[in-house]
Amino acid sequence: MNLYLVQHAEAKQKEEDPERSLTENGISSISRGAFFVARYTDITVTRIIHSGKKRALQTAEILAKELKPEKGIERGLELNPISQPWSWVESLAQIEEDVMLVGHLPHLKRLTALLLCQDESKQIVEFKNGCIISLVRNESGMWTMRWMVIPQIIPDVK
Repeated sequence: MNLYLVQHAEAKQKEEDPERSLTENGISSISRGAFFVARYTDITVTRIIHSGKKRALQTAEILAKELKPEKGIERGLELNPISQPWSWVESLAQIEEDVMLVGHLPHLKRLTALLLCQDESKQIVEFKNGCIISLVRNESGMWTMRWMVIPQIIPDVK
């Protein structure tokens, strides 16, 4: 199983937009990232699951345009910034299809640490807005990181 973890793209400050929509820069960077991974990696996803917050939903919609997940996008539970990551560790153990989770920090940071080293307090990956991380689970249930793409390193490829 392949798992892709995505921190939502750059969002407006709460004072400017209480719903925290994506900024123009956020839209541009996640669009570039989606185009890049769709064209230059082996990424396939059956579905994209997001937290339901506007910034995560918008990020998921932009990713879906390029990745075309068979089952589309959906709102998932326990993907909010302060959600406990253990429920996703348990859920992922039962999932066989390739999925993408679009969420927030610190939840994604803690989930990644649990999957890779069974200690949610470790800082294993330094997430950035709009980054996409590829993890793979082997036959014995162990997770490893395959690659990570952050918007700051993606050339303007369109």
